[in-house]
Amino acid sequence: MATLLPMEHIEKSSCAPREIEVPASTAWPFVLALGFTLMFAGLLTSASVSILGTVLALAGCVGWFREVFPHEHEEVVPIVPEEIRVSTVRRVVERIPIAPDQVRAWLPVETYPISAGVKGGLAGSVPMAVLACLYGLLKTGSIWYPINLLAAVVYAPSEVPPISQLNSFHPGLFFMAALLHLVTSILVGLLYGAMLPMFARHPILLGGVIAPVLWSGLLYSIMGILNPVLGSHIDWVWFMASQFAFGIVAGLVVTRQSRVRTRENLPFALRAGIEAPGIMPPRGSGEK
Repeated sequence: MATLLPMEHIEKSSCAPREIEVPASTAWPFVLALGFTLMFAGLLTSASVSILGTVLALAGCVGWFREVFPHEHEEVVPIVPEEIRVSTVRRVVERIPIAPDQVRAWLPVETYPISAGVKGGLAGSVPMAVLACLYGLLKTGSIWYPINLLAAVVYAPSEVPPISQLNSFHPGLFFMAALLHLVTSILVGLLYGAMLPMFARHPILLGGVIAPVLWSGLLYSIMGILNPVLGSHIDWVWFMASQFAFGIVAGLVVTRQSRVRTRENLPFALRAGIEAPGIMPPRGSGEK
């Protein structure tokens, strides 16, 4: 591949080289990578695959070694000058906000406190639970069906009641489902509080659309491994609807909270409370 240089640089430097030497192209790294792949793949398939991988790996090592020893294989590439002109259609320069007492930018300058994430998670858990219970009423005529189904994630298959009995109230399953729902909602709310400041223009797009879609897609792809029985009884349309409701409500609650200054630009001693300007006496005042 030819190297491109600005035309002005070529004109100003009359003694600039017209050609450069670069390492010669080689396929031995790919052979080595394929060999290692087949070596480990043979542990799950057949010993002959591992043998073939070992041969390819050794050949790749030897071939790659001979590319640099005793002499490096190089090829000459001509330098092709190119006229580069930088242009823009913007009329206003957008500047990064800088804190008043700082000399460089920190992004984000302000963020949401931990309490904002907790409030957002708890608020978002309400419409998600309402939609889940509504799904249970419409499908089985009982609000306990989705609750018991959620609790079945952490219980052993022998301890979970049959599907025919999931429509009734079970104290242990209800307590576990409520605990899982609250803990998960608070953790996701804290995640929203940390991520939403990075999307200042469209925060609800992240919290209400992008995050629920990614989360639902991840669960859909791994639910067959984690709990196949549970995955076969989840209505993914209702599941995504509840995730959208959680994301929109949690995002609105978080974005309406007051922001605080980020603290990563402060010295560690100040963040740890070792030094507190305005509270502790200054050093050298005579106190020990």
